[in-house]
Amino acid sequence: MKNCIKKPLSWLITIFVPIWLLMTAIRILITPVYPMIEYRMPGFPEDTFGFTREDRVLWAKPSIEYLINSEDICFLAELKFNDGTAIYNARELSHMVDVKVLVQLMIKVWLGVSAFLLISGIVMYSAGWRENLRAGYKRGGWASVGLVVMMLLFVLISFNQLFNWFHLLFFKGDTWLFYYSDTLIRLFPLRFWQDAFIFIGLFCLLVGLLLAFLLMKKRIIEQH
Repeated sequence: MKNCIKKPLSWLITIFVPIWLLMTAIRILITPVYPMIEYRMPGFPEDTFGFTREDRVLWAKPSIEYLINSEDICFLAELKFNDGTAIYNARELSHMVDVKVLVQLMIKVWLGVSAFLLISGIVMYSAGWRENLRAGYKRGGWASVGLVVMMLLFVLISFNQLFNWFHLLFFKGDTWLFYYSDTLIRLFPLRFWQDAFIFIGLFCLLVGLLLAFLLMKKRIIEQH
């Protein structure tokens, strides 16, 4: 009976570790701190329509806060430039609503996966299934590495295609396409997302390798 429980739990941990790492990296980026750092990165493209770095920081902050707060779209619709013009047009606001729905769903899944990994870890450790617990995390670490290698290859070889696939998967039609003069593109150009994908990949790669090698090392020590 124990084998019927501990082995599936171990493999569920393997499956959920890469998912948890991916969502954790995304959650780290969904803060006003990321654009503040990103806008200062060497070679980050300037806005040809006139936003200064300070302007971008100013308007990126509420845009990101909207994704994780409980406010409705009026939170963004009421934002105005000094001349009274709305920051975002109707199409941009509609897209931000879609993005918020996706982000809020991801956060709920992330919290659920976090709870599963914590509870299953406590249960398996308390039951003495520590080898199966380590094996699950070690496999999860290697699975994360494999996933990241593929993702980073796409970023380096054809990031535009990967970016398009992502939007086609999660958004309807062409609702995510905008003019270069639109605020969303001016605040968050392609370079912004490219660096975000790289950060996510490196985060998952480093933590995945850490899990794989630390747990492998522990097992070798115990065998001696």
